[in-house]
Amino acid sequence: MKILTTFNVILLVTFAAQAQNPEAALFVKTKAIHEKVITIDTHNDINIRNFTDSLNYTMNLNTQVNLPKMEAGSLDVAWFIVYTGQGEHNAEGYKSAYENAMSKFEAIHKLVNVFAPEKIGLATSSQEVRKLVNDGKLVAMIGVENAYPIGEDLKIIEKFYNLGARYMSLSHNGHSQLSDSNTGEADNVWLHNGLSELGKKAVAEMNRLGMMIDVSHPSKEAIKQMFELSKAPLIASHSSAQALCSHSRNLDDELLLLFKEHGGVVQTVAFSSYVNTEKHNAFNTAQTEIYKNRGNKMGFEVLSRDSIRNLSEDSRKAYDEGFEKVKEAAAPEIEILKNRVPPVSVADFADHIDYIVKLIGIDHVGISSDFDGGGGIEGWQDASETFNVTLELVKRGYTEEEIAKLWGENLLRVLDEVQAVAEELQKV
Repeated sequence: MKILTTFNVILLVTFAAQAQNPEAALFVKTKAIHEKVITIDTHNDINIRNFTDSLNYTMNLNTQVNLPKMEAGSLDVAWFIVYTGQGEHNAEGYKSAYENAMSKFEAIHKLVNVFAPEKIGLATSSQEVRKLVNDGKLVAMIGVENAYPIGEDLKIIEKFYNLGARYMSLSHNGHSQLSDSNTGEADNVWLHNGLSELGKKAVAEMNRLGMMIDVSHPSKEAIKQMFELSKAPLIASHSSAQALCSHSRNLDDELLLLFKEHGGVVQTVAFSSYVNTEKHNAFNTAQTEIYKNRGNKMGFEVLSRDSIRNLSEDSRKAYDEGFEKVKEAAAPEIEILKNRVPPVSVADFADHIDYIVKLIGIDHVGISSDFDGGGGIEGWQDASETFNVTLELVKRGYTEEEIAKLWGENLLRVLDEVQAVAEELQKV
């Protein structure tokens, strides 16, 4: 159980005095639940430039996740992501990707061992999560998004495991040497028709080690094959319901039902365009126009997302700093825009949670943001606003036990089951 801070106790007492007010009573009830349950967000991207002696997550940086924002929103556990984009299937590509992955592992280890060991610890099991939370610390966990960096050497999976990785996806946006990607759903171009032979061996190796298999980016056929091959439950670290939003990154009912059948968990994601693409596009178009106009007045050119990706590290840093000034200047106009063109909200996100819970049951659903990787919705734009998700769930009638499952207990259960399978396999 989490320990209530003095500030939160005072806050609860203050609002309890106003409990005759239904809104105040709802706030008090939600605050008590939010402070008590373990809150886990399974997908937070990182940039290694935010893990230096002079610039790191002990500071309230202009990132959606950092330690001050986690504390402000009572987000207990952040899965920091070792992400590598898909490159060429050759030795040079694998080497570059491996070096990128290792730099992110190093960054996360610096955070917990050098920058803030008194505030945050690295967990690799549910027991370690609970101990750190009970000790009053924040928790870092590590997921690998895209197994491309392992190249053709499956031994690297164990190296990543030993560095703390407890889930990994076999592809991202683009077919990897291990698995087809969801991107093939759009153009019907495939590389393996699911998993490659190496990918099938990777599934077995992850089972042996006790690393959760993440199916958020692979193709539907690859996901079905992973369900068939895996001896342990699977997770989708950041995916929503295709029935509510027809995007290839979301899961259709057939796939969702496999999570119920095999005991896994779907971490519903607060990624605006995966929650409601039409609503996202309408607001994003209008918002971008405001930013461009404001940028022109300030002598700053607002670039497309693809153009930003192609910038050098130094140019990207300079661009980000300039764009933040544009956003700050445009903030009043954006607030007015929201009344005319509503953005995707926490309520829209909760619709996906409701749908998946109804389809496959409360025991197979969780929560993720994809912060600092494109995620964020109105009401949950960064970790400091995490309380608002719990508030929406309470409004919808979810009990404390159900909210605890959604926020983390389901994910921890699956992690336990995956590690129990590994223990049995290692006995053979």
